Amino acid sequence: MQYRTLGRTGVQVSSLALGAMNFGRIGRTTQDEVTAVVDAALEGGINVIDTADAYSGGESEEMVGKAIAGRRDDIVLATKATLPMGDERNHRGSSRRWLVTSLDNSLRRLGVDHVDLYQIHRWDPTTGDEETLSALTDLQRAGKIRYFGSSTFPAYRIVQAQWAAREHHLSRYVTEQPSYSILQRGIETDVLPVTEEYGLGVLAWSPLASGWLSGAIREGRDITTSRSAFMPQRFDTAIPSNRARLDAVERLAQVADEAGLTMIQLALGFVTAHPAVTSALIGPRTLDHLHSQLAAADTVLTADVLDAIDAVVAPGTDLAAHEKNDTPPALLDPALRRR
Repeated sequence: MQYRTLGRTGVQVSSLALGAMNFGRIGRTTQDEVTAVVDAALEGGINVIDTADAYSGGESEEMVGKAIAGRRDDIVLATKATLPMGDERNHRGSSRRWLVTSLDNSLRRLGVDHVDLYQIHRWDPTTGDEETLSALTDLQRAGKIRYFGSSTFPAYRIVQAQWAAREHHLSRYVTEQPSYSILQRGIETDVLPVTEEYGLGVLAWSPLASGWLSGAIREGRDITTSRSAFMPQRFDTAIPSNRARLDAVERLAQVADEAGLTMIQLALGFVTAHPAVTSALIGPRTLDHLHSQLAAADTVLTADVLDAIDAVVAPGTDLAAHEKNDTPPALLDPALRRR
């Protein structure tokens, strides 16, 4: 396992981090299965666990808390807030009112008195930066969080938040958690240059592109991954963007074969090769998934292999641009772009 400094915090973190989205109802995992995955991940050198309040309605946090009991200080523990937690209209977003409550709920579920990294899961366009940053700064000063960061923010919002922190003399986001993979490289054009400019740590999620780069999806095979069961539109190869992904996967499989690598090693090695990326977040559902991904922990891709990847998916290109999670609201709601 490689270790890197998380932005400018001085905290040393593993180049692979354990994402807990599949813990609980989403991944249909039991507590015993979750504990076994956490045990094996820590034994394999991972020291970061990333969860969120919205993962299975808080069940993921509860399972993580039980799995790490008695060894919390050995783990860089991260969670998130802002996605809806039920139907109540104020149980979401990044207002002071909700963040204070949401963090207390997360700490209770995790069974800890603080988290190392508290992240704003998505930019909340209804809440000003000063409101959010002042609440996070106060929570930090209270000792409930050590650092805070953003997740899936557009580049211009990352810049705006950095400016707001400086303008109002508040603590700033020290990390960003974007989606990044060989098939979704759009953040190379703006987000990653911005994180480098401001010295942010980067925890990249979905490095296997929702399973497209796991090796399980190939031409001529039925797509039977767990993700395809509840997101079938993302795997229907009659859709042009999915056809493009499948064509790219076939070419990437050849690149991996010629380099003597698995598809997982190719995919994770690509993400962790970018100088702006601190860690790649893996989200195993089973021990077999975890072990296949841990095998990529020390993978270092040669320049020839990286060049071959660039020839398949050009730098800065998203093969499924419509799946981006940082689209400005005005592009989604016509009322916001019309007088």
